[in-house]
Amino acid sequence: MTGLCLGLAGIVWIELPVSEFTLAWRHSVEKVRWEEDYRITKEGLVLEQARIKGNGAGMEIPDAAILRDGSWHYHPQLPPLDIVRLGRTPEAGDYQLCFKRRCQMLSKWLGPPDPERPAVELWRCAPDSAALTPSGN
Repeated sequence: MTGLCLGLAGIVWIELPVSEFTLAWRHSVEKVRWEEDYRITKEGLVLEQARIKGNGAGMEIPDAAILRDGSWHYHPQLPPLDIVRLGRTPEAGDYQLCFKRRCQMLSKWLGPPDPERPAVELWRCAPDSAALTPSGN
């Protein structure tokens, strides 16, 4: 089974046995919630749909978005992604990772955002990948 790998520069810190997930966060300035739904395929991470609660500086709502249940819903037209890179700093806050009807902060698996390690990458794990602890041991 493939899964979701979290790490940096190809080093796996943690592997989660999921086939789909939602990535959620609050914009660091506007404090508006964003959500992106991904499906893990052999080709990579497929961004299937996204939602945003509102707009602001650098946060334009796409033309084809539809307002439903207080959020703008839209379908990004992107090819499968090999890697999704996230900036994680104490000032910006943390991301939530949601799967199997539960959401958890990334800090559950990786510890709190740390200026010494200000980024994390997400990618499709190969079936034979070996997960390491967040410290790399």
